[in-house]
Amino acid sequence: MYSLDIQASKPYQVLIDTFLLERAGEIARSLNAGRRTLIISDSNVAPLYAEPVKSGLQAAGYTCELAVFSAGEEHKRAETYISLLEKAASFEMTRSDLIIALGGGVVGDVAGFVAATYMRGIDFIQIPTTLLAMVDSSVGGKTAIDLEAGKNLAGAFWQPRAVLADVGCLGTLTDEQFADGCGEVIKHAVIADSELFEELEKTPLTPELLKQDLSRVAYLIARNIDIKRAVVEADERESNMRKLLNFGHSIGHGVEAAESYRLGHGTCVGIGMVAIASASVTAEVCEPDVPDRIAALLRNHGLSLHFQADAQNIYNEALHDKKRAGNSIDLVVPRAIGAVSIAPTPLDEFKKILEVGLACVHAYAGDIEDE
Repeated sequence: MYSLDIQASKPYQVLIDTFLLERAGEIARSLNAGRRTLIISDSNVAPLYAEPVKSGLQAAGYTCELAVFSAGEEHKRAETYISLLEKAASFEMTRSDLIIALGGGVVGDVAGFVAATYMRGIDFIQIPTTLLAMVDSSVGGKTAIDLEAGKNLAGAFWQPRAVLADVGCLGTLTDEQFADGCGEVIKHAVIADSELFEELEKTPLTPELLKQDLSRVAYLIARNIDIKRAVVEADERESNMRKLLNFGHSIGHGVEAAESYRLGHGTCVGIGMVAIASASVTAEVCEPDVPDRIAALLRNHGLSLHFQADAQNIYNEALHDKKRAGNSIDLVVPRAIGAVSIAPTPLDEFKKILEVGLACVHAYAGDIEDE
């Protein structure tokens, strides 16, 4: 088992192991003295994993209810959020009680936002069930829902009491879902760990590796969380350094929205990474081999660079990025693998960067298609 301490405004542990679902009750009871627990999950995850979590919580003395909403980014909206608040209220939850977020990134974001705002904040525990959620969204205390104008525009910083990453859950992911999580794994390597990037080049993190060497997968998850831990501890509320974690996201979120969320988050982040790296090479601020290596690593992890939306639509959606301030936006610009920096960029320049970068992504997608 791996255990990482997160020294945030409310310190907590991230545990990475197998059979953590069954231990959720005892772990919760060691952290929370409440009487009621609301498990929030979605229609994909609840049938798979809700029962062992609920049984463990009941064995630990909790009265337990399950709230399930329809799976998908399109349900990460105000209606879902309000319905879950109403569920918590009808369940007569108090400030001493506990919410469990059981699922992927959408579930974690929504359930965390419910916990952050119900009675002005109650305890919650993250139980991520996807690779993407384990290595990224479950750690750091960001919670949110989407608005019509864009992704994650209403939310709060609210740290969990614990994160339980049960790697056994990864066995029920499709190959596409597993690959989507690798987008964030590769992002972490690019921004902070060139050795990890080289390791992934030699031995990709794939469903086959999951079957062959579960301990290696657990190690890679722990290593990714450790990268995020260092950034979050230095800048919990994203005033400066934490923006580095948004490498590939300004363009990637624009692609997600312009494609009506039909492409996975990790896929879109991958597109964003190749785009900004390619534009940075054109601007002679990045080592020339960086976009080639990122594109190749994405391909080897099963991620596609194909998208259909045009650059203007992607730019229009990207303008809703939270890193925009007036007529500029903070871009995370790569210099080399393992070295990035934050560059405040005027919007007219950002549009040119986006157009140049996306044209290069199309070229890479064509290269991959021809191989």
